[in-house]
Amino acid sequence: MDSAFNRVVLKLSGEAMAGPQGIGIDMDTVNTISEQIKRVQTAGIEMGIVVGGGNFWRGRDSKTMDRATSDYMGMLGTVMNALALQDALEDIGVDTRVQTAIEMREVAEPYIRRRAIRHLEKGRVVIFAAGSGNPYFSTDTTAALRAAEIDADVILLAKKGVDGIYDSDPNVDKDSKRFETINYLDILSMGLGIMDATATSLCMDNTIPLIVFGIDNPTNIYDVAIGKNIGTKVKGD
Repeated sequence: MDSAFNRVVLKLSGEAMAGPQGIGIDMDTVNTISEQIKRVQTAGIEMGIVVGGGNFWRGRDSKTMDRATSDYMGMLGTVMNALALQDALEDIGVDTRVQTAIEMREVAEPYIRRRAIRHLEKGRVVIFAAGSGNPYFSTDTTAALRAAEIDADVILLAKKGVDGIYDSDPNVDKDSKRFETINYLDILSMGLGIMDATATSLCMDNTIPLIVFGIDNPTNIYDVAIGKNIGTKVKGD
């Protein structure tokens, strides 16, 4: 099948893994997401996945704990999500590798850029876990970093509860307007907060296109990967 993209990075939030319960891992939801990832792989599109950990722990939300310690706990949450996603994918025949930014060789490979690219070239889905391995950086920044490192065509940013980028919170303001396209500089200047400023700047500096779409309908993963016009496109220039 012809596709607009050859290699993509899919950013999945921890909340997307939690399903309706909002916390922990809902395997029915993970299995549904995995089926769509398999469709993308079957279409011949190389896919790297960055998973968040907010369904277990969000480092920046701790008020009393040392921030670095809290962030490392969040990184461990992303590893649990990555292993659950790997298990679901391999159960339906998708060859998968988990690479972690913090070494834990008994459960996953360490992140090595050239090895990740080789896995992608062989048609394997590569799941990037443990963020960037550094505290004070979000998994959105990890998605931007990995996309730049593996020379991805686009970042597909899956959002729960929203289907694109709006000029105000659509869950609060019923008159909010969704952007069809926007550039990174406008996201920063308008303070839209779809990604943190570090991630947005990294995408802008490396001219990486971004598509923000809703994951409440999981088939959107496949549709956006093959180039259907859904969500909001963020220009890389």
